[in-house]
Amino acid sequence: MNANEPVIRNTKELQEISDKPRHYSLLADMFDYPSADFPDRVKCVREHLKADYPLATEELDQFLELLPEDNLLTMQELFTRSFDVQAIATLDVGYVLFGDDYKRGEMLANLNREHLGVNNDCGSELADHLPNLLRLMDHLTDEDLIRDLAYAILAPALLEMIGEFSPGRLQKKNEANQKQYKTLIDSPPVQTLAVTLYKNALRALYEVLKQDFSLIQSIPLARSSDFLDSVTRENTIENNANAVG
Repeated sequence: MNANEPVIRNTKELQEISDKPRHYSLLADMFDYPSADFPDRVKCVREHLKADYPLATEELDQFLELLPEDNLLTMQELFTRSFDVQAIATLDVGYVLFGDDYKRGEMLANLNREHLGVNNDCGSELADHLPNLLRLMDHLTDEDLIRDLAYAILAPALLEMIGEFSPGRLQKKNEANQKQYKTLIDSPPVQTLAVTLYKNALRALYEVLKQDFSLIQSIPLARSSDFLDSVTRENTIENNANAVG
């Protein structure tokens, strides 16, 4: 077993998984591109979790404190800066776990089958996009598959994504982007901590997953990041091409 993978505590707790609440579709709303009602949706998630998930609720309190609720454009810029253009992380879970390896293709094929089987519409995103996986969790009835998704896919990917927001990785990523694009996209006009506010949303999701499935895992992971490696690799390819030209 990979040392970075979370582990299940005991067989009894596995049997109790079927009794866990189905709230992952609600949590998925936090990772959709923000619309005007985004703050209300996050508050709805917090209200749902506050009684039974204190650690997740604390993370959402921090998220909401940093969220510029009255400025839709800035909320959208924060999302884009976190997950899209010169991104801190990616929401494509298969890429987080496997990069461009063929294993991601196998995973996408398997996930597509599961999405189709329960009529879970992935929209314009791929089958391994985090919100799509979270909504799939609530549609599935196979408890073994639900456990496998939580244990082998979602939990390790979330830990990697959380790790991308660490200061050291952010600095290296900015240096790589500076070399590739010759400039960095300006951060949205918010306080410094708000630039990485999605770290709190990811942590909240992980705390819920950890509690629902009795996962044991420390944060963050120590191993290198495939996402960061891909940025550096793209820079090397581009620099070599420029040298040839």
